[in-house]
Amino acid sequence: MFVLYVTLHMYLYEPKYIAYYNDIAKKYAEDSFWERLTYFSVFLGKSILFLTPAVLLLMARFYKNQQRLLKLNEQKKTAELTALKHQLNPHFLFNTLNNLYSLALKKSDQTPDVIEKLADILDYMLYRCNDTFVSLQKEIELIENYLSLEKVRYGKRVQILFENNIKKDVKIAPLLLLTFIENAFKHGVSQELKEALIEININLENNQIVFYIKNSKPNASLEKREENRIGLKNVKKQLELLYPNNYTLDIENAKEIYKVTLKLLAK
Repeated sequence: MFVLYVTLHMYLYEPKYIAYYNDIAKKYAEDSFWERLTYFSVFLGKSILFLTPAVLLLMARFYKNQQRLLKLNEQKKTAELTALKHQLNPHFLFNTLNNLYSLALKKSDQTPDVIEKLADILDYMLYRCNDTFVSLQKEIELIENYLSLEKVRYGKRVQILFENNIKKDVKIAPLLLLTFIENAFKHGVSQELKEALIEININLENNQIVFYIKNSKPNASLEKREENRIGLKNVKKQLELLYPNNYTLDIENAKEIYKVTLKLLAK
């Protein structure tokens, strides 16, 4: 039946189609150049009118997908940074509480001052540094409080030289610098039998934050000490996330000296 229908349709209508298109082709051949151009313009206009909504729809979908990917990447980045901060904070709190515990055992008159500084530190870490970037001046205050606590803990066992030349406030990722200072105490001062030295310098040069720290350390296995530096890997991950191609980190692990120079683009 289908074959019969097709055959009948071709017999009745195909000659009409052929004749119709032959007439169009003949008329087109007889038309002038400008008339042909008019046909083409009409065809082009109709094509554009037909295709424009489709193109706009594709562009809208592409833009929506791009925005979705950007949002997902931002959420992933935020989640990673939050996880890294949570890894840093317990280590810091553990060291600080150890300081306070030592003072309490000695019934030191410095205990109230230490508690006050610890309260300031906790207030900052819990409520003031949740943004991606924070005031460098606030970070310096945090460092000064931390150094005060460590000075109380180690006393004459450590000589601390801290200088900063920040004349204008800029932004920096929170707790980055503190990690290097923590490591200087943990892997340098705490293991030194003689007087230890920690030298810290923070400057602003050519719109770059330049952080330098040097600490003495006992002549121990370099490889072992490098692997045990808590928080260093986390800091590197944060730098890659927050300062892609906008930072340099140089670490020198010599026989009795450990040096770190970090340069960041000021925000």
